[in-house]
Amino acid sequence: MSAPKGYSTLQIALHWLVALIVVHQFVLHKGIETAWDAYKAGQAAPFSVLAGLHVAGGILVLAFVLARIAMRLKRGAPELPVEEPMVLRLAAHATHWGLYLLLIGLVGSGMAAWFGGVKLAASAHGTFKNLLMLLVGLHVAGALFQHFWLKSDVLRRMMRAG
Repeated sequence: MSAPKGYSTLQIALHWLVALIVVHQFVLHKGIETAWDAYKAGQAAPFSVLAGLHVAGGILVLAFVLARIAMRLKRGAPELPVEEPMVLRLAAHATHWGLYLLLIGLVGSGMAAWFGGVKLAASAHGTFKNLLMLLVGLHVAGALFQHFWLKSDVLRRMMRAG
């Protein structure tokens, strides 16, 4: 299978939807945190729209990430610039697959903690969140490095279908 010249409109939409939901999950996590603290203290978790949105957001992230992986496996992804050093190509691939794995791990651990009461999963969820933030930072830095330093089209092709 030859690599497509760019990402599809759906691939781009899923990328940005996941990014927006992840930002929402990170910024507005207080509701789920309050509910979890109550659970750990043996109290009933207080109703919170934010807690409900956090759970729903996690389920959406899982669905969108699985859809992105399926599309990537079926349709492929554009090749990285041929002039790019192999170490950067490997870093890009590792970062993308690492993001997918961490997002799946985050949702899985969150579900195990919230629906199953598994405290170890809650701990893993916090660790995965921190790792995800580091990897997202690397992902963004890499895209900006590609755009401004290497002058490649890597960033632009995630903004318009090709």
